Amino acid sequence: MTFLKTLRARAQEQGMTTSEYAVGTVGACTVGGAIYSIATSDWFNDFIKGVFEKGIEILPFM
Repeated sequence: MTFLKTLRARAQEQGMTTSEYAVGTVGACTVGGAIYSIATSDWFNDFIKGVFEKGIEILPFM
């Protein structure tokens, strides 16, 4: 009898994982879009370029 109760309890939870995956996918796409828009902006590219230029100046063998 406990097996049937467990089976019935699980049957009522169908579809929850699908909606959780959907919410997770939307969240991941949102974060990815935000990171992409920041990474393609001019100020971020200038910042990264400046970091590499300063890093090369610090190196003793250059």
